[in-house]
Amino acid sequence: MLKNKPFYIALTIMTIGIAVVFIFAIGDKQDPDRDYRGAFQRHYKIFSPELPVQADFAGEKVPLDDILVRESFDREILAFTFMHSTTQQMFKRANRYFPVIAPILKKRHVPDDFKFLAIAESNLGNVTSPAGAEGVWQFLASTGRKYGLEVNSEIDERYNLIKATEAACNYLLEAHDSFGDWTLAAASYNRGIGGMARLLKSQKVTSYYDLYLNEETARYIFRILAAKEIYENPTNYGFYLKESDFYPTVKTYTVVVDTTISDLPGFAKDRGITYRIIREFNPWLHGYSLPNKSRRTYILTLPERDALSFSFYTNRKASETYFHDTLKINEIH
Repeated sequence: MLKNKPFYIALTIMTIGIAVVFIFAIGDKQDPDRDYRGAFQRHYKIFSPELPVQADFAGEKVPLDDILVRESFDREILAFTFMHSTTQQMFKRANRYFPVIAPILKKRHVPDDFKFLAIAESNLGNVTSPAGAEGVWQFLASTGRKYGLEVNSEIDERYNLIKATEAACNYLLEAHDSFGDWTLAAASYNRGIGGMARLLKSQKVTSYYDLYLNEETARYIFRILAAKEIYENPTNYGFYLKESDFYPTVKTYTVVVDTTISDLPGFAKDRGITYRIIREFNPWLHGYSLPNKSRRTYILTLPERDALSFSFYTNRKASETYFHDTLKINEIH
């Protein structure tokens, strides 16, 4: 009997082990919530993005060694990084609209970084603010008129991207003349030239980064900076888009109009398109006609034939890469 003792001890341990495994297996099957929690903990991970070592706006240095500045920038980087749908829309729309905006900024000698101000204002969408500011550049009606836009019940050029960008340049050049500083000019787009001037005077400072501001204006420049940083370095923040993901630049032609168009749906039909297409490509038009008693010259933008066909833009090479990066799809895990 003693000779078999090691055998019985081993058998007993093995039996207990099998029983324990069996009990836990049964327990696991009976606790799906624990399975779910375990899977969540294994697979769901969030990492905090790192701030760049340095940053600038329109060539003007951002003082990232100031902890208040650094934390304000970090807040907006986090917002852009984790508001995935909004930031992806930024990339997609920018592919279509930056080629319109950037040449106008260059022609008017406004720094290219101001295209990111349009993202902070509207994310490149024709939206209306609670205060009544409208269009990509978010002009109030009175401000739009002041800087050269026609705004009335029939025509609202705040929705004309070319003319609204020109008007924004007019404002920004005036603001830069007032402050001698592009960062303050950008901040004044949110607060107003007079408002910024009063704040600088009352707080006895000369830099945006030294001002104590209401939350909207305090976040404003940092939203612009975050949009610029993530747009220029998307993969650093987890954004991998293929060329085919972007909204394409639609091929268009223009029609010069210097008379009244009394029936826009009929005008569209005569050109083989629809009223919807007229309005989509000319959102500055309101209603079903284009009154023009003063015989002004307007330019309508219309899509070329087949330019609205998705297949027109999808004939791409199979070796597509992610933009700003050479990382291939099969290298992402």
